[in-house]
Amino acid sequence: MSMHPHPIPAIPEETARVARAILPQGNVYLQMRDELGTLYQDEDFRDLFPSRGQPAAVPWRLALVTLMQYAEGLTDRQAADAVRTRIDWKYVLSLDLTDSGFDFSVLSEFRGRLLAHGAERRLFDRLVEQLRERGWIKARGKQRTDSTHVLAAIRTLRRLECVGETMRHALNVLAEVAPTWLLEHMDPEWADRYEKRFSDFRLPKDVKARVALAETIGADGRRLLEHIYAETSLPWLAELEAVQTLRRVWIQHYHAREQGTAWRADDELPPSALLITSPYDIEARYSRKKSTAWTGYKVHFTETCEDNEPHFIVAVVTTDATTADGVILEGLHADEAAHELLPHQHLVDTGYVDADVLAGSQMRYQVDLIGLVIPDTSWASRGAERFDHSHFLIDWEAKRVVCPAGQTSRDWGHIPDRHGAPSLRVRFPLPVCRACALHDQCTQTAAKVLILRPDEQTYSALQKARKRQQTPEFWALYTKRAGVEGTVAQAVRTCELRRARYIGSKKLRLQAFFTATAINMLRACAWLADGTHASTPVSRFARLIATAKSAAEV
Repeated sequence: MSMHPHPIPAIPEETARVARAILPQGNVYLQMRDELGTLYQDEDFRDLFPSRGQPAAVPWRLALVTLMQYAEGLTDRQAADAVRTRIDWKYVLSLDLTDSGFDFSVLSEFRGRLLAHGAERRLFDRLVEQLRERGWIKARGKQRTDSTHVLAAIRTLRRLECVGETMRHALNVLAEVAPTWLLEHMDPEWADRYEKRFSDFRLPKDVKARVALAETIGADGRRLLEHIYAETSLPWLAELEAVQTLRRVWIQHYHAREQGTAWRADDELPPSALLITSPYDIEARYSRKKSTAWTGYKVHFTETCEDNEPHFIVAVVTTDATTADGVILEGLHADEAAHELLPHQHLVDTGYVDADVLAGSQMRYQVDLIGLVIPDTSWASRGAERFDHSHFLIDWEAKRVVCPAGQTSRDWGHIPDRHGAPSLRVRFPLPVCRACALHDQCTQTAAKVLILRPDEQTYSALQKARKRQQTPEFWALYTKRAGVEGTVAQAVRTCELRRARYIGSKKLRLQAFFTATAINMLRACAWLADGTHASTPVSRFARLIATAKSAAEV
């Protein structure tokens, strides 16, 4: 498919007349075309298409259709039908009323081109540039970030289902690419065992029977892998993704022994960050956060939050479900720095904040990270008469600490903490501590031991954050962070982000950027309409109670 850029045509007169007659007050799409234009041009996508070949569908139209599709949570078929039947869509796309549109598969091909050329964020970046040109997005302002979980586009499988489906998936792939070879090497019993999908409703309920079936499946998979790796005439069989998945799943769920394939106990499995939960999406991971458990991914949205300006999403990050929130901030700030979108103040919740992130954000990017840090819960901090870290004088250059009694530390050394992260341990002399009159206020042990952050920058950043969050000014500023939850709700309820549309992390990233772009488009139109931010919906009952209270106060 080739593409030759053409000027964007004007809206046909008949289309404009009918649209204005049917929608005299207009709607969001008519407003988008009138106020923002078409947002995209064919030139924005020139590098995605060759210069020769059959003409492709017009890229700027496909980009707009994708935005409107995500703004309403439509499938490809529904979006293609809307192009054929909806007046407002024809108005946006400069189409005649009789235009028959295009086949729905064109949208999938467009997404495939974006993925193939690493242009997942092309639509998002182009719209953000236009919002910046209008002065709606400013660098070094205020931003806030939050995440939401996304369910993978697969069915969650239990362990026994997972190994059975993995074996069945490998057999299905081999039946397609090497049918003759498979018939020659398969066990006759496999025809009945792997003909149908594995379902926990049909599997045995008895624990011993389930283990026996699991080990039977394990033996089948091991035999298949041995045949594949022993094959010399078809060496490419071992390189098939389904076969590699089979090998990885078998390593995770079975013990490798010369005789037999023993089923691993649950406590012998690898951590969730490594455990494959389905052969159909090997990147999806199981995770739990408070009362929510899911198999899939996480998406992080960062938006502006100036008081008198519209709020737009300026950064999107996707991770697997087990990645801690704080891990993404270094990459997020680096990406924003590359696009000249770094904030001055960045509001986040507790999951994003630790001492290293606080220090790194300030030192590398001059970003003031504002979030609740975990308070000091040590024994010394739980009594007003006890001596916590603030009572000790730390000389980082001389590598020594002076206690409240004026005694100097003896040892200064770095050790890993219980999570394996580096920390600093400072010891005081045992004879001095035992004889000290302030011993009972200082420590529960014979000699005082301080466990500190490994360097002065991270230690100071943590102490300053703990001190700041005890002030009214901090809480007045931090209350603005909650507004980002409305963005998450809009992504989930309006754009249907709760479940991945496609399989794999790359396609989820594309979906997340499309979702963010659609939200930005809707917010730009809403701001142009009334110049206010969307307010939280209030129920009729809540309004009644508020009215009654106001009347009672008067």
